[in-house]
Amino acid sequence: MRKIISILPKTPKLGQKKRVAAYARVSSGKDAMLHSLSAQISYYSNFIQSHKDWDYVGVYADEAKTGTKESREGFQKLISDCHAGKIDMVITKSISRFARNTVTLLETVRELKSLGVDVLFEEQNIHTMSSDGELMMSILASYAQEESRSASENQKWRVKRNFEDGKPWSSKIFGYRYDSGKFIIIPEEAETVRRIYDDYLSGLGVTAIAKALSEENVLTRSKHSSWNKSSVEAILKNYNYTGNLLLQKTYSENHITKRRCVNHGEMPQYHAESTHEPIISLDIFYAAQAERERRAKKYKCKQAPRKTYPFTGLLTCNNCGKHYRRKTTKAGIVWICSTFNSLGKSQCASKQIPETTLMEIASEFDDIKNIVVCDDNWLIFHLADGNEIQRQWQDRSRHESWTDEMKEKARQKALERGKSDA
Repeated sequence: MRKIISILPKTPKLGQKKRVAAYARVSSGKDAMLHSLSAQISYYSNFIQSHKDWDYVGVYADEAKTGTKESREGFQKLISDCHAGKIDMVITKSISRFARNTVTLLETVRELKSLGVDVLFEEQNIHTMSSDGELMMSILASYAQEESRSASENQKWRVKRNFEDGKPWSSKIFGYRYDSGKFIIIPEEAETVRRIYDDYLSGLGVTAIAKALSEENVLTRSKHSSWNKSSVEAILKNYNYTGNLLLQKTYSENHITKRRCVNHGEMPQYHAESTHEPIISLDIFYAAQAERERRAKKYKCKQAPRKTYPFTGLLTCNNCGKHYRRKTTKAGIVWICSTFNSLGKSQCASKQIPETTLMEIASEFDDIKNIVVCDDNWLIFHLADGNEIQRQWQDRSRHESWTDEMKEKARQKALERGKSDA
């Protein structure tokens, strides 16, 4: 008798979906460019998710950043996630969006290639994992780099011609508005400029001036009511308030890094006299510069070498974004937000943290990259391996916060009260 066995078909194995991310960048913070960046993010999100055999990882983006690798946080996060094995392919618009420097481009692509990560440049239709991908990239990246250099040289030529005609590079100066090629005084802002010079020459420090302006809700150039030391110092050393212009005080290092450098004579400078109505006189300006120099010499002698501690540069305030600094108080050593310490609770309602508490919690972790200090005593630890761990610390009791010296003073007062009552 013939025996027939039914053999069921094997269930085909489902192929693993390709994990795909995108990278987008614009090199200007202008509204039009930021709108372009938003459009790119939306486009790539929809494009990747429309492929059934792709898994959408995300869109990594940088705004108002140059093409240098080190200056782009989104780009660095993308590379980090590639190393972590989270991405199989990266899509980007063009080679110039990825890098302007041929060497940097090839180094990065080879780095990703060694991890098995493909990069697709849409405009050039190049896959880096293909056999001729690197050759094509090398040629096109060199072209993009030369195009960037040419554009930079053209821009420098235009700026130089403007300087020679007495026209400023930037028209944004607190106290003025720029209209039809001329600086027009804004009365209320000009009054703030005069007040800063008067207060400084009467003996107030820049931190005290910034604190007073913030408490009175005086608006800055960006229409915020939070002043700081650097914003006051910038006004005190701005020669433009005298009605004259000193042009090309800084210059761009090169077309790749685009780093701004102070001009110490490497480039020509241009002095344009009586270009606009002054807010302060030359005498007041030079008096302020002499006072700045006098104070710098006075306090420079007293400054001790800056010390660093285990938490220096690690603690960031979640409220204002400033770093915490170490401070010795009557209750012991604490770490305190620099904004709160300089400008008070009205500008940043953060809490100081006892150093002993920080040491105890931080001892749980190795390779701490950053600690974000949040409200309600929460700390977010960002570790070098990419993990984020939250911990909540407890306030010290009144008894714990007392030092031996404070306890001794309290005992002495109690004894004195007892004698007087007797």
